[in-house]
Amino acid sequence: MDRAALTLVPGRAVVVDRLAPADPEAFQTACVDAYLASWTARGFSPVTIENDTGLLERVLRLLGRPAWEVTVEDVDQMVAVLAADGLRPSTRRGYVQAFKGFHRFLQSRKAVQIDALFGVRLVSPVDEFNASRHVSDDSPLLLPPPTVERVDEFFEFLKARIATARKYGPAARDYAMFRTLYHVGLRADECAMLEQADVHFGRGPFGKLHVRFGKGAQTSGPRPRWVPMLDKLDLVLAWFLRDVRGRFPDSPVLFADESGGAMHRGTIRNRLRHLMEVEGRPSTEWFSPHSLRRACATHNYERGVDLVAIQQLLGHWTVSSTMRYVRPSATFIEDAYRRAVNATINELSEEARSE
Repeated sequence: MDRAALTLVPGRAVVVDRLAPADPEAFQTACVDAYLASWTARGFSPVTIENDTGLLERVLRLLGRPAWEVTVEDVDQMVAVLAADGLRPSTRRGYVQAFKGFHRFLQSRKAVQIDALFGVRLVSPVDEFNASRHVSDDSPLLLPPPTVERVDEFFEFLKARIATARKYGPAARDYAMFRTLYHVGLRADECAMLEQADVHFGRGPFGKLHVRFGKGAQTSGPRPRWVPMLDKLDLVLAWFLRDVRGRFPDSPVLFADESGGAMHRGTIRNRLRHLMEVEGRPSTEWFSPHSLRRACATHNYERGVDLVAIQQLLGHWTVSSTMRYVRPSATFIEDAYRRAVNATINELSEEARSE
């Protein structure tokens, strides 16, 4: 008996192993491995792959059947269970998107094999009715970011803590790391992947950070960008590299953990929450690393920085994405009006003096 049979597909021929056992669980595991290998080939960071792998595995466990057997009703039920458990729409959307991406991979790479082994023609069970809206009423994007005053108070707390902390190195690293997140609007992943060689003090008037693992579009790999070290961040990082980084094990990582390795984005988030607990602030005044990114967008916009410049700083593909991050203060209109009036008065005064 031949070990393989030739299956004809328009434009190509596919060899299907007829002796391979049709074990759905084993086949799906192999498909997941191939899916993750494609991420590596496309240049996704190890941190992104690790996080999304865990999410996909949770989704498949919740669905409880092979991906090619999942129906629209199964996805509806999964979303309903997640909602009943109190997960935010943004989190539920992440679950659905994780499954949708894997199913799209199966349609592109494994459809012929799945049809031959299991007799299933792949049709995506994710549609407009069970995919969560991108922005919902409880989305954190609708909540105001921390104010300039709140951020300044937090950094003053971190600075004072350096002198009294039991471990000088981690306390000083926290100060420099969260200042970096805020002043250049980095994502936690982007900050975690920075290396010492990515700090370029001589590039441009303020120095620049080379964000090599910037978030790309859905089907692309990392999108690198250069960001200026604004608001005296260059001085903070010069101090950090000179006086602090050497207290950690030698490695390329800029903001290393105590073993010299890169910090996970979850660790950065938990670290920030711990510090605010130590600060003694009520939970209503807490914020996340992503809130610091939104604060960067909002505070720069309020002080007159061009929206396109903020877009480039944050690494967004479109200005419309950046606008979703900007949440001006309650007195933004009045402040803008006052600045415009003062500018006009000053201009008229200078003209009067010159006459």
